[in-house]
Amino acid sequence: HCELTSPRDKILWDVGHQAYGHKLLTGRHAQFATLRTHGGMSGFLRREESVHDVMGAGHASTSVSYGVGLAEAHRRAGRLQDRVACVIGDGAMTGGMAYEGLNQAGALGSPMVVVLNDNGMSISENVGALSRFLQRARADSGLTKVREELERNFARLPGADVLGTHIRDAAKALWCEHGALVEALGFAYMGPYDGHDI
Repeated sequence: HCELTSPRDKILWDVGHQAYGHKLLTGRHAQFATLRTHGGMSGFLRREESVHDVMGAGHASTSVSYGVGLAEAHRRAGRLQDRVACVIGDGAMTGGMAYEGLNQAGALGSPMVVVLNDNGMSISENVGALSRFLQRARADSGLTKVREELERNFARLPGADVLGTHIRDAAKALWCEHGALVEALGFAYMGPYDGHDI
């Protein structure tokens, strides 16, 4: 919300409970005590509830696919100033539709941002190979700091514009395997970042 202007810019939340802050920032703080009560505010996003809720959502792995459609509609209408950002949780990232959306966005070069909100939990604890894959990136924040420091230092070298790109890519591949996966799908990868570290 600091970087985007909702509702002109479209912020899509794949997981309803991760959007509670969004609800507060879009004028619903007075009703927040009614969350998940009869006749009260929905625990998920509802288009009927606010112009800021672009889609209904709840662990369906649909935000990226929906975002591709919006980004392409903006592009075809010549509205590239209207941005699209999808926020998807690590639990929702285990759904096949999320990867179909990433694949399509990468193939089209859709102008959009995808934020993986990776907290290691879904409705219950995440399981499976993808969860283990993401856990490796979360497990050691020290590696991220080392990678960032290396990138900063290499950026100061002569010819860093060309050399720095190769070093950055190598550092990502070495310390952040899922960054390499995301970039193979056509996205530029940044992170991981600690969302609690202001």
